[in-house]
Amino acid sequence: MPVYEYRCKNCNSKVEIYLPKFTGESPLCPKCQHNSLDRIFSSFMMQKSYKDVYDNILSDSQLTRGLMNNDPRSLAEWNKKMSGGEPIAPEYQETMERMERGDMPAGPPPAEQPPAE
Repeated sequence: MPVYEYRCKNCNSKVEIYLPKFTGESPLCPKCQHNSLDRIFSSFMMQKSYKDVYDNILSDSQLTRGLMNNDPRSLAEWNKKMSGGEPIAPEYQETMERMERGDMPAGPPPAEQPPAE
């Protein structure tokens, strides 16, 4: 997928922009709408298979032990590895931060039981 990285000279933001075809023309900055973007060199990623990700996790004995003991820090680490570097959705950011500090988030509320007959 052709995603290009730019640095805006106006607001100094680093932005990623999807361009179906690279034309050489600088697009507008999505943050400040200025046309002073400089294309920057960026790395590329090769998608790992889920098997590769799982093998990587299972080879980390400390992480595996933490997962077996429901350690919140290990669960946060596992989540990062499984996401493949994708950003965390805003609605989960607070939960991830708490887990990284070692706080286990509260589970969902217990399901309501139907009234006894």
